[in-house]
Amino acid sequence: MSEARDPTAFQLSRRVSVETPEHVVLEFELAGLGSRAAAAIYDLLIIILLLLLILIVFSGVVATLGEGTGMWVSAFLILILFAVFWGYFMLFEALAGGRTPGKQRMGIRVVMDTGHPLTFPAAAVRNLLRLVDLQPGMTYLVGLLSVSLQSQNKRLGDLVAGTMVVRDRPEDLVLTAPWADTAEMEIVDAGPPALLDDEYRLLDQFIGRLDALPAEVRARFARELANRFGKRVPNRDPRPETFLLDLYASELRKRRAKTAARHGAGGATASGTAERFVAMKQGAWEAFRHRAAAVEQDGLKSLSGRELTQFAADYREVAADLARAQTYGVDVRVLEYLRRVVGAGHNVLYGLRGVRRVAAGRLLFAELPAAVYRARRYVLVACLLFLIPGVVGYALLRERPEVAQEIIPDMMIARAESGDYHRAAGRGYAETPSPYLPLVASSLITNNVQVAFGAFAFGITAGIGTVLLLVFNGLFFGAVLGMFANYELADWILTFVAAHGVLELTAIFIAGGAGLLVARAVVAPGDLTRRDALVVHGRAAIRLLGSAVLLLLLAGIIEGFLSASAAPVSVKIGVSTASAVLVALYFEVGRRVVARAVTGSGASGQFHS
Repeated sequence: MSEARDPTAFQLSRRVSVETPEHVVLEFELAGLGSRAAAAIYDLLIIILLLLLILIVFSGVVATLGEGTGMWVSAFLILILFAVFWGYFMLFEALAGGRTPGKQRMGIRVVMDTGHPLTFPAAAVRNLLRLVDLQPGMTYLVGLLSVSLQSQNKRLGDLVAGTMVVRDRPEDLVLTAPWADTAEMEIVDAGPPALLDDEYRLLDQFIGRLDALPAEVRARFARELANRFGKRVPNRDPRPETFLLDLYASELRKRRAKTAARHGAGGATASGTAERFVAMKQGAWEAFRHRAAAVEQDGLKSLSGRELTQFAADYREVAADLARAQTYGVDVRVLEYLRRVVGAGHNVLYGLRGVRRVAAGRLLFAELPAAVYRARRYVLVACLLFLIPGVVGYALLRERPEVAQEIIPDMMIARAESGDYHRAAGRGYAETPSPYLPLVASSLITNNVQVAFGAFAFGITAGIGTVLLLVFNGLFFGAVLGMFANYELADWILTFVAAHGVLELTAIFIAGGAGLLVARAVVAPGDLTRRDALVVHGRAAIRLLGSAVLLLLLAGIIEGFLSASAAPVSVKIGVSTASAVLVALYFEVGRRVVARAVTGSGASGQFHS
C-alpha cells in the first residue's frame, strides 16, 4: 500500500492506494482531522443521551421494586452502562461496516489497511487503545497529535489495529446526471467535435456541478463559457445555459459515435474512445453497484452458488473495466466512481467471505488458551513485575508500619483497625449483606476489566504505562497485606482473597502480558517494520486480553457472591483450589493446541514468543 495524490483533484486531501488480487489499484481518500473530530463529538453526544436514558429507565424500575430485586436491577445497570461506554464504538464499527452513527453522518468509515472491511479483533484493538488516545484526561490530545503528524492520519489505535479512516459518501456514488441522461443516446456519426479535449472537460465539469453552484456564480460561468464557445456554433440559442446544454449533448453524440476516432487528432481520438467505452459500460457498472450494496447488507449467504459465481465474474469484469478506463484516459470523476464500485465489490467478495468465523467453543477452549501459552514469557514477566513489588511493599509495611498512613487509603486502614472486632463477631473481611452481593459483583467486574484494558492499552507507551500499572498494583497489594499482618489479620484478609484471587491475579498477569507484547513491537520489532510489528503483536495481544476478560468475569462473580459473603472458609478454600486447577488446565490446553499446530503444519502462521 502506498500513498498517492491525484494531480487533477482540486482539493488538499491525502490518498492511499491498495492493489486488489486482480492487480487493480484502488484509491481511498483519507478522512481528515475535522471530520473525524466531528464524528467523535456526534457519537459522544449519542452515548451521553443513551446513558441518561438508561439511568432514567432503570431508576424508575428500581423505585418500584423491593430491595432485593432492586439490587439485581442496579447490578445489571452497572454492567449495561459499562457495556455502552466501552462497546458503542467497538460494536458499531465491527457490525456496521466500520461506521458508527457519527461516522456515517460525516461520510467516513474505518477499513483495514488492505481495504477490507473492519474485523472484530481490529475494532476491539483500535477502540481499547482509545484509552491512551484520549489522554491527558479526556482531551484526546495524544490522538489529535497522532492524526495530525502521522502520514496516513492514524491515531495510535489505528497503528496497532492496522486500520485507517477513509471517506465514504454512498450518496455520491453515482455518475453525474448528464452521463446517466445520455446513457441510451443513439450513437451515430455526427461529425467531428467542435471543442478541444480540454474545453470539453471544462464544459463537462461545469454541467456536472450546475445544480450545486450558487445562482450568481452559475450565471456568470454560463455567460463566460457561452462567449468562449459561441463563435464556433452558428445559430446558437441566445440563452447561455440552454446553449451550453445543447452543445454538451452535441459533443457527447460526436465523441461517442463509432467514427469519432477517425476525426480530429491527438487527444480527440482518445477522448472519443473513452466516451464510447463509458457509454457502453455504465449501465453494467450501476447494476453491479446496486447488487454489491444489497449483498453487503444481506451477506454472501443470501446468494446461491450460481449467484455467487456470477457476482464474482461481474466483479472481475468491473475491475478489468477500471484498468481499461485508466488506459483510455477516462474523465477523473468516472474513474473515481469506478474505483468506488470496484472497492464495494472487493469488500463484499474478499472481505465478508475472507473473514474467518471461529466457532465460540473453539475460540474459548482452543485459540484463546493457545494465545496465552504462546505469550507465556510475557505473562511471566508481568507476573514478576507484580509479585516483586508486592514482596517489597509487604516488607516495607512490616518494617515501617507508620508508612501505612502515607500510602494506604483511610478506609483500608479503618478496616484493619476494626478487624479484630469483626473477626470476633464472626464476620469476614468486606462481608456484605446478601441483598447487596449482586451490586458488589458487578462493581468488581467492571473495575477489574477496566484495569485489564489499561494494562493492555498502555503497552503502546513502550510498556511504561503497563509496567507502572503492574508495579503500583503489586506494591499496593503487598503493602495492604503487610499492614493487616501488623494487626495479626493476614489470614483474615487472605481468606477473603483466596476464593477469587487465583483467577483475578492470573487475569491481570495475562493482561499485563498483552501490554508487554505491544510494547515489544514498539521497542524491539525485530525483522519487521515497527508498523507491521504493531499490527502482528496487536492481533496476538487482543486474544490475551480476551482470556483475561473471561477470567475476570468469573473472578468478579466469585468475589461478589462468595468472597464477600458469609460462606464457610472451607468453601472459599475449595473454590480457590479449583481455580488453581482451572488455570493449570487452561495453560495445558493452550500447550496442546500449539503442539498440534506445530506438528500438523510445521508452523502455525501465528505469533510465537
